[in-house]
Amino acid sequence: MHFDKVYDFMMGKLQKGLPSYIAYHDEEHTRQVIANAEELAIAENISAEEIILLKTAALFHDTGFLQHHQDHEELSCKLARKYLPDYNYSPDQIDRICRMIMATRLAQSPTDRLGEILCDADLYYLGTADYAKRAAKLFQEFKKTGIVQTEKEWLLRQMEFLSSHKYFTHTANETLGPQKKANLQVLQGRLDSSLKHPANPLEWLQDIILTILGVLFAGASLKLFLVPNHFFDGGITGISLLVHEIYHFNLGLVILVLNLPLIIAGYFMVGKRFAFRTLICVMLLGICLMLLPNYAVTADKLLISIFGGVFLGIGVGLIMRAGAAVDGIEVLALYTLKRTSFTITEIILGINIIIFIIAAFNFGIETALYSILTYFTATRSIDYIVEGLQA
Repeated sequence: MHFDKVYDFMMGKLQKGLPSYIAYHDEEHTRQVIANAEELAIAENISAEEIILLKTAALFHDTGFLQHHQDHEELSCKLARKYLPDYNYSPDQIDRICRMIMATRLAQSPTDRLGEILCDADLYYLGTADYAKRAAKLFQEFKKTGIVQTEKEWLLRQMEFLSSHKYFTHTANETLGPQKKANLQVLQGRLDSSLKHPANPLEWLQDIILTILGVLFAGASLKLFLVPNHFFDGGITGISLLVHEIYHFNLGLVILVLNLPLIIAGYFMVGKRFAFRTLICVMLLGICLMLLPNYAVTADKLLISIFGGVFLGIGVGLIMRAGAAVDGIEVLALYTLKRTSFTITEIILGINIIIFIIAAFNFGIETALYSILTYFTATRSIDYIVEGLQA
């Protein structure tokens, strides 16, 4: 393996070939990830040969940006497979390198120690004093690629990301964990300040349009797909659907009542503006559910699961982009996060498992399984709306 030669070759390409809108994933980021990976690998007692494989994966992990920012991990692997044979890398070594590269795709999913080290090296900056500087560059890149539109949207996304992120290696947790917590506190302060700052009229108009469209999509999902066919979702919406089906209470009223305590909690944990907007959204959804008739557009369970989830995800995602919510489950997760060692993702998953188990006992395993499909479809649709098509 001729790492030094392939390093010079690929760094030359990164220096000259990256699109102008790439502000964060540049050659400097690649150099830093290589250095971080080597530092962590030495601390984790990785062999010299494996360190070369690790550094090669770090070198190639963002080269896909030379072609496009979407699906850049797959593009990076294609470039690795194209060039590495010329530098005396075997097919097995290239396969290992590509597995490490693919592990860095969010949400990170390493399958071995080298993958864990590369993932930690890639997000090393989260636990450093340079976090704000590096994050500002990522914000500019995300704005240019359309992933985020405003600073408020960026701060909300970063707050959730840092809250749920965990390093994989012991070394990273020990050395970077304390500073990452400090960075999270600073980020919370900036978020509080941003939510209190008055928006300009154009932003207000955009948020109003997003809110109305979001409520209509969510209402259509519930009244045209889920409710007529007795399907469920996760979160507070899923709990509300369970209460509605078991006790036959008005769905709009149940959603409002169950979200109200979490809206109050959101007032103190996130901000007055977020809580007020969420209250308005939940009330509008309740009105929408009262006005829309129960009309099953299809009886096909697979179509119900998929399109019910898509419509609901689009609605929730649009409302999130307006700086509000129609489901207080994440507020509950944030509250629990401060009192446990679990991440937001783990807390929400645990709550949803309970919801689907109750659905299985009361309405059958088949209904619960289709409802799980609805939930995952909705979650993926939210990712597309909030984070862009590369999610």
